[in-house]
Amino acid sequence: MAQQNEQQRGRGRGRGDQEGRGRGQGGRGRDNNRRDRDQEREDELVDKLVHINRVAKTVKGGRNFQFAALVIVGDQKGRVGFGQGKAREVPEAIRKATDEAKKSMIRVPLREGRTLHHDGRGRHGAGKVVLRAAPPGTGVIAGGPMRAVLETLGVQDVVAKSIGTSNPYNMIRATFDALKGQLSPRSVAAKRGLKVGDLVNRRDDGASSPEAIEA
Repeated sequence: MAQQNEQQRGRGRGRGDQEGRGRGQGGRGRDNNRRDRDQEREDELVDKLVHINRVAKTVKGGRNFQFAALVIVGDQKGRVGFGQGKAREVPEAIRKATDEAKKSMIRVPLREGRTLHHDGRGRHGAGKVVLRAAPPGTGVIAGGPMRAVLETLGVQDVVAKSIGTSNPYNMIRATFDALKGQLSPRSVAAKRGLKVGDLVNRRDDGASSPEAIEA
């Protein structure tokens, strides 16, 4: 009798161990899938070094020199971000800026996946920028840091102009201010309680009218 009880306990422990291993393997599988997805997203990202500068901090014993890097990161499908990093070595500063840019990415709706839905203006400090949607074949007409932002975002046709300062930090922040104001027809139609088709037809009719052309 005692021997039968020992055999039953052994079978119970065996089933419990197998179930525990199965759950553990399932959890590790989900973690691996999540890591694979994150790795695929990081592989799709494109980063561009916009500006690097040597900075100095005066301390009691003299001056400490570091490098400041400004990096733009995007997937060329409507997501873009920028980051800054400081370090004693250039590669470390670029790595810090890239990590910060990945954490601060925003999503911008694109028209037909190639241009903006409408014109926009952005401002940050002394930086002022103007972004205008363009027809197919126009290309990216922009210079300096603005071009890096628009290319990593995935815009193929756009006309951009910087009116204020040429400071790359203020130009990029002003560009992101203009991009954050972009609205898609779907979001506007949802707010107004209309259909997307009606809203797009109104926009096309307004753009083709003589009054709109003269304006």
